[in-house]
Amino acid sequence: MRGKADSEAPASRGAVPGPASGAPGLDRHARGATGDGRGASDNGGNGGSAVAAPHPAVAVPPPEVPEDETSLPPDRFLDRERSWLAFNERVLELAEDPTTPLLERANFLAIFASNLDEFFMVRVAGLKRRIDTGVATLPVTGQLPRDLLRSLRARSRELMARQAACYQKEVAPRLAEHNIHLLRWPELTDEERAGLFALFRQRILPILTPLAVDPAHPFPYISGLSLNLAVEVRNPASGNTHFARVKVPPLLDRFLEASPQRYVPVEDVIAAHLSALFPGMEVTAHHVFRVTRNEDVEVEEDDAENLLQALEKELQRRRFGPPVRLEVEESIDPEILDLLVRELSISRDEVIALPGPLDLTGLGDIAALDRQELKYRKFVGGTHRDLAEVESASPPDIFAALRQRDVLLHHPYDSFSTSVQEFLEQAAADPDVLAIKQTLYRTSGRSPIVQALISAAQSGKQVLVLVEIKARFDESANITWARKLEEAGVHVVYGLIGLKTHCKLSLVVREEGEELRRYVHVGTGNYHPKTARLYEDLGVLTADRVVGSDIGDLFNRLSGYSRHEDYQRLLVAPRTLRDGLVERIEREVEHHRAGRPAWVRIKVNSIVDEDVIDALYRASQAGVPVDVWVRGICTLRPGLPGLSENIRVRSILGRFLEHSRVYAFAAGGTAPDGAEAEVWLGSADLMHRNLDRRIEVLLRVADPGHRRSLVGLLNRGMADTTASWHLDASGAWTRHAEDAEGRPLANLQETLIEERRRRRANGS
Repeated sequence: MRGKADSEAPASRGAVPGPASGAPGLDRHARGATGDGRGASDNGGNGGSAVAAPHPAVAVPPPEVPEDETSLPPDRFLDRERSWLAFNERVLELAEDPTTPLLERANFLAIFASNLDEFFMVRVAGLKRRIDTGVATLPVTGQLPRDLLRSLRARSRELMARQAACYQKEVAPRLAEHNIHLLRWPELTDEERAGLFALFRQRILPILTPLAVDPAHPFPYISGLSLNLAVEVRNPASGNTHFARVKVPPLLDRFLEASPQRYVPVEDVIAAHLSALFPGMEVTAHHVFRVTRNEDVEVEEDDAENLLQALEKELQRRRFGPPVRLEVEESIDPEILDLLVRELSISRDEVIALPGPLDLTGLGDIAALDRQELKYRKFVGGTHRDLAEVESASPPDIFAALRQRDVLLHHPYDSFSTSVQEFLEQAAADPDVLAIKQTLYRTSGRSPIVQALISAAQSGKQVLVLVEIKARFDESANITWARKLEEAGVHVVYGLIGLKTHCKLSLVVREEGEELRRYVHVGTGNYHPKTARLYEDLGVLTADRVVGSDIGDLFNRLSGYSRHEDYQRLLVAPRTLRDGLVERIEREVEHHRAGRPAWVRIKVNSIVDEDVIDALYRASQAGVPVDVWVRGICTLRPGLPGLSENIRVRSILGRFLEHSRVYAFAAGGTAPDGAEAEVWLGSADLMHRNLDRRIEVLLRVADPGHRRSLVGLLNRGMADTTASWHLDASGAWTRHAEDAEGRPLANLQETLIEERRRRRANGS
C-alpha cells in the first residue's frame, strides 16, 4: 500500500500514502443508463461477485431518528491526529509482518518514516503553532491542545522505537540471510574501507562544508530533514575543545555500496574521515542528528495574479520554519545534546533518541534493488477489454469505443497508460479535436500528459489547463509545469481564490460532422503515470452528453466568471457535495422506515467531517446498515450501543495504496447485486478541507453494470473473508489476517491481480 496517508502524496515521498498530512479526497462516478448492462467481470470493476456482503445488523423496528446532533453524545468522535498515527501504525505492521516479502518490508519501513516526517512537518507543526500563538481551539474530543500535543509526541516516539527495532532485529538480519548486507563502518572489510576512502576523497570531501561554532561563528542554520554530524574537536596546542557541524549533502545516496550488495550509511563514511575536514585537530566525538521543521505553506490569495509570486516566496520561507522534532542517536553525548536543544530552541519533549541509523526513508533505495524474488510478484495492468483491439497491436480508437459505451476503469488493474493517457494523446493528435480542458493536481516529471497538452496547443487546439500550484510538497514542480505550459501557448489558470482545485477531470471537444461532441474522463486519482501503477483508483471515460455538458459548465466556472451550480450528474464541493451526501444518507432512513432496502457503503481515504458522520450515526440509530472502508483517518466511532452498532469500519493496506472514493446507497433498489443502487465516485474525502476548501466533484454512475461492479467491490472489501483491519469504538484497530482455523484470509489486491491475469490468459 504505497503512498501517504494524507492528501495524495507525491510519488517521491513513498507510496503509502498514506495520510501523512491529511488524507486523499473523495469523488465518484459516472454515466447514463445506456450501458450494456454486463456484470462486474465485463466492466473493469472488481472482477468478482457483487452479492451483498452480510452485515451484522439485525432488522429491528426503527427508533425515532434524532432531529439534530444535540441528542448525540458529545464523545462520539475519535481524535483525528491519533487516528492518523494509527494509520501509520498499520503501515508499520506490514513492515513487521514476516509474510510480507522482505524488500517490501524494507519499503514499508521507508514509507512509515516518510509519512511520519510529513505528519510532524504539517500536523504537529500546525498544532504547535496554534498553541504558541494562542489560537488553538478545543478539539471535538475535548482534550486540551497541549495534552494532545504531548500525547502525539509520546505515541510517535513509541512507534519510531518499534520501527528501529523492526529494522535492527528483523529486516536487516533477514536481508543479510539473502546476501543483502546493511552494515556499519566497523563491520566493513579493510578492502571495502579502502574503496570507500577513495570514494570519499574523490566524490564526497569536495562538497562537504564544516561549520565551526564559536564567538566568531554563530550556530548554523540546520535545514529540515537533513542529516548532520555534530563534531567535537580538540586543539592539541591549546587543549581547547570546539564544536562544529557537518551537513550530509542530500544529493548523496543514503546507503553507499561498499561491495556488491553490501551497504553502509553515508554518514558512517563521512564520520570515518572527519580528520580530513579538520587537519591538525583531534576529532574526539561525533554524533548524528536530524531536525524536522514546520514546512506547511500559507499563502494570502487576495490577488490571484500574484499567486505564483506569493507562493514562490512562501516556499523560500518554508525552509526556515521553526523546528518541531530533533532526532538523535541514543549514544549522543549529553553535553552535545544540551547544546543542540539550546541552539535550536527546542524542548526536551521534542527530542527522540533512537538506535542508528537515523532517517530510514533511504530504505526505499534498498527496496528498489533488482531482487524480484524478495518482492511482490511483478504485475503490469492490461488494457481494459472495452478499449482493446482484438486483432491489432495498434492503439484502439478510444473515441469510437466511447461512442459505443462508457468505460469504468480500475487502476492499476486496468492500465492507465493505455486508457487515460492514450485518451489525451489521441486527443492531442486528432485533427478533429478542437479543444482540451484538463485539471492537474499532481503529475510527474517529463509527464506524457503534459507533453500531450503542449503538443495539442502547438498544433492550434484550444487547451485550458487548471494547475493546482498549491498541491502540498509539489508546489515547486507545479510552478515549473505551469510556466512550461504557458510558454507553449496553453491557457493556464489557477482556479478560484481560496479554494484548491482537487477534482480530476479531462474534457475533449471533438468536431463530428455537423456537431461538436464532448468526451470526458472523471477519476479519483491524479494524472500521474507513475503513481497510477502504485495507487488503486477508479475512473470513468464517457461520451455521455449530460456529463459532457456538466463538466463543460464546471470548467467555465473554474476559468471564468460563473455562478452556475445546477448540475445533473455531479455533486460539487464546496456548494453541494456535503449536503448532497447527507441528503442521500437521510433518504436511506426513509427507505428503511418504508420497508424498502436501505444501506450505505462508503470507500474513502479519510472520514473526519462531523456533519456526515452525524448523519451516519442517525442512520445507524434508525437501523440502516452502514459500511465504511477507509484507508487512513477515521474519527467515526463504530459499535457504540444506541449510536453506531449498525456501523462497521474496515481498512485495507497492501502493495497498492487504496486511493479511490466511492459512495453507494441502496436507494430502495431490490436487486441484490447493487445494479439498482445509487453510486457516486470522485476525488473528495470526507474531510473539512475537501468539502469546504476545495473544488471536488462526484459523478453519479448510471450504467447498471458499472454500479453492480462497484457495489461488488465494496462488498468484497468489507467481507469477513477478506484480510483487513477492524476499528472498534475505542479507536483501536485490530488486524484480521486469518480465520478461526488459522487459514489466511483473502488478500483483496492479490485476488484482483490474479483475476486480471486469468482474464488476460483467457483472452477476455
